[in-house]
Amino acid sequence: MPAPTRPLTSQQRRSDLVMAAVVFVAGIISAVLSSISEIYGDDQAPLGYAVLYLFVIAAPLAVRRVWPAPVAVIVSIAYFFAVTFRIPELYAGNVAMFIALYTVGAWMANRRAALVVRAAIIAGMFLWLLITMYRDAIDTAREEEVIAGAMSPYVAFMMLQILLNVLYFAGAYYFGERAWNAARQRATLEQRTADLEREREVTAAQAVALDRVRIARELHDVVAHHVSVMGVQAGAARTVIDADPVQAKLMLAGIEESAREAISELRNLLETLRSSDEDAADTASTVELSDIADLVAATTDAGVPAVYEVVGDPRPVPSVVAVNLYRIAQESLTNVRRHAGPGARADVRLRYDDTAVELEVVNTGHRVLTMRGGLGQLGMRERAAASGGTIESGPRERGGWRVRVTVPLVPAAAGAVV
Repeated sequence: MPAPTRPLTSQQRRSDLVMAAVVFVAGIISAVLSSISEIYGDDQAPLGYAVLYLFVIAAPLAVRRVWPAPVAVIVSIAYFFAVTFRIPELYAGNVAMFIALYTVGAWMANRRAALVVRAAIIAGMFLWLLITMYRDAIDTAREEEVIAGAMSPYVAFMMLQILLNVLYFAGAYYFGERAWNAARQRATLEQRTADLEREREVTAAQAVALDRVRIARELHDVVAHHVSVMGVQAGAARTVIDADPVQAKLMLAGIEESAREAISELRNLLETLRSSDEDAADTASTVELSDIADLVAATTDAGVPAVYEVVGDPRPVPSVVAVNLYRIAQESLTNVRRHAGPGARADVRLRYDDTAVELEVVNTGHRVLTMRGGLGQLGMRERAAASGGTIESGPRERGGWRVRVTVPLVPAAAGAVV
């Protein structure tokens, strides 16, 4: 996986400009004091060279995070020439080189290149240090105090120089790597936070969509059932109102009762939607499987003969399963009244066995040549899936329609959500 790049803010750019200016000014002060103290003796270069040298090492620091490798190379070469030609300034150059090496480790996205650049600079500096030490050793070898004893002052000074350089370069390398790793961890955490925020938004949108689907399904089942009953009864009442006013009054009473039931179910639905999750869990089950018998009786009253039969020993079923099977039976009987045609009849069977409960609604009527999808069919499939069951819905060869829903009575089904 490629190493991530680090964005550079305007504040960081300004801080680099300030750092470059500080290094340059501090270096001028250091160069003046070093020149006055004559740190290189008679071999010391003119002070004007120090000003040029300080500009060369300070100016690149202003863009050190943009081009870390070129800045490190320029600063290292300038430092090499400054020490070689005895330019009277040491401290600002050491600070600039440390910052440049640190920046390579902390900001270069290509980690292999960062390793190569730092290793090359460090190896070059140590090679130059060893050559310088060897040259100085040859020049001072004639002095008796240098070679006397097991540990001469000169050897001790050279070992101290080596130790200081090891600590210097190791520190620049270590802190650069540490800064890079910390930045990667921070970027990873920020990315995970952003991903979690997106997932939260997606989850919230999905929850809203699921709630809208559930509301639409409940409204369709409640309204479609009662409106279809009222439509059938109103049509029948209009047909017989002149010939049989008494029967017409009974049908109008049925319409009134259906309207009351529709309003009551809509009120229960709205109360459930306004309740909290805990309250909704208690009020969601407003019907039971035994209420399917009332649906069958209402269908018969509406003019479509229907028979209800229970096969097997009734067993307790989860409330969610009971509601979903009731709504599927309600939608199936509504479709019978709307589409089966005159002379149709319906058979509703509820079967229990050791592992499942099955609802089957079969009706006679017109032969269906072309299946048409609708909200009712979609709602029945969603309810069957929500209960952990399967559904078969389709036309019969002899005419009419069959709906069969099988729901396994296992613990998984009990945890299903409408």
